[in-house]
Amino acid sequence: MSDVYTFSQGTGPLLVSMPHVGLNVPADIGALLTEQAQALPDTDWYVDKLYDFLPDLGVSTLRANYSRYVVDLNRAPDNSSLYPGQSVTEICPTTLFTCEPLYKPNCEPSAEQVRQRVEQYWLPYHQKISAELQRIKRQFGYALLWDAHSIKNQVPRFFEGTLPDFNWGNADGTASSPALAESMQQQIKAHGEYSSIINGRFKGGYITRHYGTPANHIYALQLELSQNTYMSADNSYCDKRAAQVKPLLKTLIEMMLTHGR
Repeated sequence: MSDVYTFSQGTGPLLVSMPHVGLNVPADIGALLTEQAQALPDTDWYVDKLYDFLPDLGVSTLRANYSRYVVDLNRAPDNSSLYPGQSVTEICPTTLFTCEPLYKPNCEPSAEQVRQRVEQYWLPYHQKISAELQRIKRQFGYALLWDAHSIKNQVPRFFEGTLPDFNWGNADGTASSPALAESMQQQIKAHGEYSSIINGRFKGGYITRHYGTPANHIYALQLELSQNTYMSADNSYCDKRAAQVKPLLKTLIEMMLTHGR
């Protein structure tokens, strides 16, 4: 079993991937990071804790164990840009979301080191996604993939102003049916407490775009959730905020399961 990820197999047709929750950094890589980067500020903090209800719904889960600073599991292996012409981070990031250096001077990974990281950390995670989706599809005739992310609601490098609370991406409708994301939008609107957008600044990363193939009966959706919905200003987990948003998240997961059926 790979130490790259933690996997739990469910009984239903949905796999939830959490590629940016990992906190592990190999010692040789960690020694090269700046002091600021060693705090791993761009982590999708507590997403696995927020989604801790998934096993009760029979959902399979796949969580990254290593930090996105080691390798970004939601980028293409050839490092092609998800958003050409816009500011993005690489498959092995060299800058923080604040644009400050991630590595100490002259310590950025070489092309060969990037290749090695892709082989050692990126590939096993994606092999597991592929295998689990195929297993689900064999059992149910279709498979569902939810790629779970979170981000600060203000990151000037990537977008102006304040990000909506729920940011859905399905690659402009090519990774899943437009009706799926729209039903999520309507549920959030009915809830009345949170803002939401489909294919806004975030349209889905490599995982959503690569695996979401409706013609092959695999349907993928990415949720980039504002950390303001469940975290405090000091970046700690806020039980009160989490308790408010978690029931809605659970309802949305249940809707995706129903949509699949």
